Amino acid sequence: MLEKDFAQQVIDAGGRLYIVGGWVRDRLMGKVPHDKDFVVVGLSKEKFVTVFTDAKLIGKSFPVFLMEIDGVKCEVAFARKEHKAGKGYKGFDVEYCDISIEEDLFRRDTTVNSIAMDVATGNIIDPYGGQQDIKAMLLRPVSEHFGEDPVRALRAARQAAQMDFSVSEDLLAAMRQCREEIVDEPAERVFSELKKVLETKKPSIFFQLLRKAGLLEVLFPEINALIGKTQPVDFHPEGDAYNHTMEIIDRIADGTTNVVPVFAGLVHDIGKGTTPMDMLPHHYDHEKRGLEVMDRWNKRMRLPKVWVQAAKMVISHHMRAPLMRKPGKITELVLFLHDMEKYLAPKDFCRIIMADHGSLPVYLEKYDDLLQKLLRINGTMAPAEKKGTEIGEWLLQKRTAACVAWLANNSNGENFC
Repeated sequence: MLEKDFAQQVIDAGGRLYIVGGWVRDRLMGKVPHDKDFVVVGLSKEKFVTVFTDAKLIGKSFPVFLMEIDGVKCEVAFARKEHKAGKGYKGFDVEYCDISIEEDLFRRDTTVNSIAMDVATGNIIDPYGGQQDIKAMLLRPVSEHFGEDPVRALRAARQAAQMDFSVSEDLLAAMRQCREEIVDEPAERVFSELKKVLETKKPSIFFQLLRKAGLLEVLFPEINALIGKTQPVDFHPEGDAYNHTMEIIDRIADGTTNVVPVFAGLVHDIGKGTTPMDMLPHHYDHEKRGLEVMDRWNKRMRLPKVWVQAAKMVISHHMRAPLMRKPGKITELVLFLHDMEKYLAPKDFCRIIMADHGSLPVYLEKYDDLLQKLLRINGTMAPAEKKGTEIGEWLLQKRTAACVAWLANNSNGENFC
């Protein structure tokens, strides 16, 4: 069904069809919008299913239908109001009979998401000043009901990162009110917002806003623990381990759309959050402690395996990799990175090291060339008398010798021994 035909049939049946939310916001911002959310006003559920017999009901608490519009599967919801009746995002009573589009928009989170477009006429319905806030690049809550769904605080922080918008003081206050309930939200909802924010170009905005709202310590205690963990000023003029981490994730995110290296960068120094105060500004053995912290985070949130493995790679090797000078260790690390490509591409490992240290050792800068030199030597070349583990020992010895020769020709003044 064509969108214009759908809109006309809704009108003929006595209702009105609108597009709401992010699609309208992005269109007004001059971006290419995606994923239309349709809202129907003025029809009963019974009338709708009579007119649109192919619509598939998927909503449980209120009418939401799945329909093919302009060749795309779309959700079509009825305008609704919500009344807080319990805790969390499920703690609502929903009313969807005789609800106006203005009432439906009033229940939404921020003003920039509370704009609708009449499909038939193209007219914009903006009762809460969303267009003005788009121009001001500002996020504001629509009403005092913002905090009734605590995950809205996460969404607001994530949207600020996605759009590079500032937030109003009343939105920060509304986010703070979510603290009590947000700790009981399913980990899946928190993870969903984390994943989305790691896809942005400046994910630090998300964490900084959660910190201001007093939510970072309850949602991401591992990151919050980095606050105040001072570091040697000569190496880290940006300040404590938290500020350093925020800089690192923005550097990494600016050059990739892959969330895995961004997450690995987020946790690369996570062990510093457990450094004893009397050890500061030094962080001896923070790599080992970081692995333990990573295991606790994974147990709490059930992170994707690829995230966890990539994170552990970076936690374990981000300090030693730039300082490595022994050809045998360099050979082992280069082959290890090759073996672990399914979790973290070597180029992304290098991206993290570059963001963290500001430069790469030559063996990482020219990783592909060195790797090919090493892989040209394989176990089939071993002398016939070599058996079992002897073959592995011979292989490492020969590859290390090849690494020595390669470093001699590519050292760029670096001292390897």
